[in-house]
Amino acid sequence: MPFLNTPDITIQAMQQPLNPSAGQRRVMEMNALLRNRHPEDFPYISSVLAPSPDINNIVAAGSCRGKKVGIIGGGLAGMAAAFELRKAGFDITIFEANSERIGGRIYTYYFDQEKRLYGEFGAMRLPVGHETVWHYIDLFALNTRPFIQTNPAAFIYLQNIRVRNDPDGESVRRYIYPTYAMNPWETAQSWQQLGFYGIEAPVLQAPPCVRREILEVLPAYSPQTLFWDGLDTRQAMERQGLSQGAISLLSNLFPIGGRFLYNNYIDYVQEYFPANFTYMYEISGGMIKLPEALYHSFISRNPGKYYPQVPENKLGSVAWKNGCAVSGIFMDPDTGAVALAYREMGNGRHGFGQFDYVICAVPFSVLRVLDIQPLFSSSKMQAIREVTYSPAQKTLFRCSGRFWEKQGIYGGGSYTDLPSNTTWYPSADIAGDSFAAAPAYPADGRSKRLPGSDSEGVLLASYNFNLDAVRIGNLPDAERFRKLKRDVEEIHGLNPGWLDPVVTQYKTQLWDKDPFFRGAFCYFTPQQKKLFSWTMLQPEYGNRVFFAGEHTSALHRWMQGALKSGMEAANAVAFAAQGSGLCK
Repeated sequence: MPFLNTPDITIQAMQQPLNPSAGQRRVMEMNALLRNRHPEDFPYISSVLAPSPDINNIVAAGSCRGKKVGIIGGGLAGMAAAFELRKAGFDITIFEANSERIGGRIYTYYFDQEKRLYGEFGAMRLPVGHETVWHYIDLFALNTRPFIQTNPAAFIYLQNIRVRNDPDGESVRRYIYPTYAMNPWETAQSWQQLGFYGIEAPVLQAPPCVRREILEVLPAYSPQTLFWDGLDTRQAMERQGLSQGAISLLSNLFPIGGRFLYNNYIDYVQEYFPANFTYMYEISGGMIKLPEALYHSFISRNPGKYYPQVPENKLGSVAWKNGCAVSGIFMDPDTGAVALAYREMGNGRHGFGQFDYVICAVPFSVLRVLDIQPLFSSSKMQAIREVTYSPAQKTLFRCSGRFWEKQGIYGGGSYTDLPSNTTWYPSADIAGDSFAAAPAYPADGRSKRLPGSDSEGVLLASYNFNLDAVRIGNLPDAERFRKLKRDVEEIHGLNPGWLDPVVTQYKTQLWDKDPFFRGAFCYFTPQQKKLFSWTMLQPEYGNRVFFAGEHTSALHRWMQGALKSGMEAANAVAFAAQGSGLCK
């Protein structure tokens, strides 16, 4: 069977610098799209991922002084909205229910007080093309380093067979393919080619003017986009002629889709269409550095240093109400003002605040239990009830030795059909930004050095989704810990019990059980892009209540979607205030 636009593996990957400039990022993004044979999409992808226009293009700096905005949720979307609104002079109150930490679904967990031993429970990687995120990284001068997405020394462990993840997939073809019932034409291709054929190739048959809708939120979509929107991922792969054996194989090697075979295909392909996974980065010291920088800008006694283009006397104020959970949204029918009822988590006291505008920057899974009077539009209430949020589980191991490095693994991830799903290794050494070259390794993974190590390290032992996340998550803590240690040992070819003295601490985050989120991320089911993507964004209460968050963007599950949605919500508030005459 011929392959449409199969990536040209002869095009060389580029070296990734530390702290890449905007120009370097553009070159890497173009190279990534060139390797995937659709460089013609570069102008549109780069424009749709760019930051929103500055709010002061809509209203003058300080022109909205004295006007109040309440923001429900202090994650990235709420923080970005507050940061931008402040330029126009709005006085902002952020209600953040979690009193334990900031950052929302950015959650860096530190095992030590020195903050050298850590892992990421939330976002852990940043595509080079996500320019809205880079806008804030550059603004706050945060240090970044390459995130190693694919490592040829890491393992693939399927059907009780262990191989290394060699670049051309030859080990998987030789040792693992025979255990799956696949078509002859499928066995002639690498698993990387099969993945491209099943995931990306269908959309590349459409013209660029159609496939750009993958990254857009529109009131109406083309017939081709609606067709994709009506498919789940399994159906899309079946339409490509992939056998059930091949689909089963790929579901383990592309887990963000393979664990969601019955979710929306177009919501899955948006992960790959912009070449997100080719060049990736992380923030040195932890992804939490970004929300921390935004938070410090709110509480700083010298906020002007964060806004070099805006005189400090024109900036609005930001009040951060920590540990305050909003319980209700109400509109005064006479004035149109919006009131928020909230509860202080620490002492149980209740309060109310009245605002000219409100931005809801919490997941719909949280909004679902709020008291809303009067009700939002029927289509918005339907979206709040029906839009799907998916479970995810992450477990970190603090290890007395970095045994994986003695097996030649520096960064990247190992993939398995065991319940643990994926295991991820730190891309940098414990000191920070140095990257070691991996030693030689056997292609079939059957012969390796005896594990040993010289320093502590943190392993993301298990990152899984959906049913596996629920099943692992519902185990008692001690049993989950034991099970995941046995899985990691099996993946790495270690004797049962070998990790017992090596793993000194562990920590699990179950996103669907977290009361502040009730799900890890938005993941549409078939037809939900058509039904809800535009509806989710529309303001309520006569342009007084607006919505932000990754769920309201076309890029679900990414920091890009959250941050840009916050910028766009701030701009929407500015337009509404200008139109109503509230801003001079």
